[in-house]
Amino acid sequence: MIDLIKYPVINFKSYRALMLNNQYMFNVDLRLTKPQIKKLIEQYFDVNVVSVNTHRPPRKKRLYIQTSPGYKKRYKRVIIKLEKNQEIPYIKSLMASNLAAAMQRAQSAQASNSTEA
Repeated sequence: MIDLIKYPVINFKSYRALMLNNQYMFNVDLRLTKPQIKKLIEQYFDVNVVSVNTHRPPRKKRLYIQTSPGYKKRYKRVIIKLEKNQEIPYIKSLMASNLAAAMQRAQSAQASNSTEA
């Protein structure tokens, strides 16, 4: 059942949604409906879901390789809003560590650019 949730989306936009609106983003299987997604998240993470928004991002073309031309696999992106006092700690810590690493990379790149100039 958990294999229907592909993985959490970890980027600056999802981190901002988490901090401002208590929203989490996941990529899930295409066949799931909103009620199924809500039930799945509530059972697996033991939280109360307030709302579920979904969309299907456009397909991305693969780099042309002779053996596997075409497009990447489709998925459905889900934005889940939780109640104010609830959170999913594992995903929140994962996003925070990812953001800290990205900020550190940006600062080191900026420092190396300033020494070259």
